[in-house]
Amino acid sequence: MKRIAVFATFALVVLTVWIGGHVVMFDRLVRDPGLTGAPALLATTLLVVLCAAVLLQPAAERWLPPRWARLVIWPASTWIGFAFFLALSLGTSEILVGLLGAAFPSGDPTTAAGVRAALVVGAAATVGVVALASGLRAPRLVRTDVHLARWPRALDGFRIVQISDIHIGAMLDRRFAAAVTARVNALAPDLIAITGDLVDGSVKHFGPEIAPFRELCAPHGVYFVTGNHDYYSGADPWLAEIAALGIRPLRNERVTIEADGAVFDLAGVDDHRGYLFGPGHGEDVAGALQGRDPARTVVLLAHDPSTFRAAAPLGVDLQISGHTHGGQIWPFGYFVRLVVTFVAGHYRRGDAQLFVSRGTGFWGPPMRLAAPSEITEITLRSAASDDTRVAA
Repeated sequence: MKRIAVFATFALVVLTVWIGGHVVMFDRLVRDPGLTGAPALLATTLLVVLCAAVLLQPAAERWLPPRWARLVIWPASTWIGFAFFLALSLGTSEILVGLLGAAFPSGDPTTAAGVRAALVVGAAATVGVVALASGLRAPRLVRTDVHLARWPRALDGFRIVQISDIHIGAMLDRRFAAAVTARVNALAPDLIAITGDLVDGSVKHFGPEIAPFRELCAPHGVYFVTGNHDYYSGADPWLAEIAALGIRPLRNERVTIEADGAVFDLAGVDDHRGYLFGPGHGEDVAGALQGRDPARTVVLLAHDPSTFRAAAPLGVDLQISGHTHGGQIWPFGYFVRLVVTFVAGHYRRGDAQLFVSRGTGFWGPPMRLAAPSEITEITLRSAASDDTRVAA
């Protein structure tokens, strides 16, 4: 009952903010500039339809077949991004008017409101188009060398290709999965790691969309760990579906990777908050490492970078994570840091190291701003020095 009350309160707050925000947009962009006739009708209709589309999006995702759901989800998700930039522009204009208004002689308020509305919409549209183009662009290739003091010399140059936060579902479908698979295979990696949030939606609706990942190929295997969205989407059926593609889920367990006469341990854990979804789920780093040879190097796959706090003291040499999207849309990266200390790139804590991907797909608005998507090629080196990131 308490959980229902919390959810209802949260939903009411979101609904109030969303609808209230559109009322403010109407006031500032339609009523204050004195729009009339067809322009006013068009602007008002767009605001009402797009506001309603976002409210209908959860129902469309749940109840409509994917081909019909996309007709609601694509415009709704895109509008969320543009509405955010409009809110930023409007907020900035409010501040500027408050600070500078007294410095300029007053004129016709309707004309001033019209100029302000045009500047606000122009700024939001420009930034939104840039972010949309970045979000829809193919993931860039990021190459990084990670030097581990205990890494076997015989395995110097061992390459792990990481893909993460792909979010296959109503927006990114099997065509995106096929394109990512082709690019990963073209790199001919030694091992492939999928660090969670592979899907968004049920197996019933989107099971066929991940079929291209069956073609992922690496001599030392393809491995997967769950992310929070995999849990939202129904982790158990998805784990079975992913295993059927020949991809090995690692659930609080480890495997031994042998190559060129040397070995290391590859471990993987459930999502940081998987315990919320029932018994048998949830991160257990100690369980994944229990009984291992402490002399061996261990590489840990964990969706949430926050796992690093538990992993670092337990002798993990390298943790590979995703989850944050690097903030995805500026300035959200700064807010992410309030919750997750590790947002993107390379981190150290004592002898332990962490690499966080910005993600291969996107979630929510199909936009990225100052946080491009990536496919990451991690080359493991035995000599200790700083790593370098090179985008290609």
